[in-house]
Amino acid sequence: MYDGIRPHGRLLTCLIGAGLLGVGGCAALTLKQPATAPQPLPTIDRPARGGNAPARPDGAALTEGQAQSALLTQSDLGAPWAATRGAATWRDGLLKANTSAGDCQKLLDALYTDRLLGAPARAAVGLDDADTDAQLRYQIGARRPSDVDAALAWLRTMPQRCARFTATTQQDTQEDVRVGELALPEVGDARQGLHITLAATTADDQEIHLTLDVAAVRVGNDAFALTNGGLADVPNDATQAAVQVGALRLAQVRKEGRAEV
Repeated sequence: MYDGIRPHGRLLTCLIGAGLLGVGGCAALTLKQPATAPQPLPTIDRPARGGNAPARPDGAALTEGQAQSALLTQSDLGAPWAATRGAATWRDGLLKANTSAGDCQKLLDALYTDRLLGAPARAAVGLDDADTDAQLRYQIGARRPSDVDAALAWLRTMPQRCARFTATTQQDTQEDVRVGELALPEVGDARQGLHITLAATTADDQEIHLTLDVAAVRVGNDAFALTNGGLADVPNDATQAAVQVGALRLAQVRKEGRAEV
């Protein structure tokens, strides 16, 4: 039920109240994409979820239990986000498409298969926004830091190489795809964000507009990636919050792993 507070207002209240975000970090969570990234976030002391996960030496890959504990949950973003009801129908309808525009096919394939970092995820979760029907898919990567950096460098070229191109869906619908930069908070050691739109007109003259916020971040030897998409303007505040909280949590899991060795 709508309580008179916009979704991004509930999100900010949830994060601040949980101690995951200081008041000074609120600038990064507005609907406008920040022109410059906010100040680095403070570390947080929180118990690890999945506390029985085995420890790891510094520099080693996350264990399966640690990867699971580093995932976002619906409580991290607050209402109206909830556990996903399944893959959004627009994934097959719009992202499963072909183009002759060079690297742009690789980008479409990465979006469709959830392999923004170039390999299957070690752990992943999906969340749905019941108010806007947006879907956020979040994953912990399973690649070496050098491979992650290579994937980030490739993503960084997309706004130039694939700024605008056409693609054809499995139903022979023509799509106008545009790719631009998405500013992200200065968290982690390396990061890249993209803002992608896909516009199409179906055979019965129905206009379709898909918006995707994309983010990938490396934190030390580990990394995460996310897509936040929907058939409307997606809540950018949720993207910004997911990046900030995700980086904090991944750093905390790494810290706790070192402390237990």
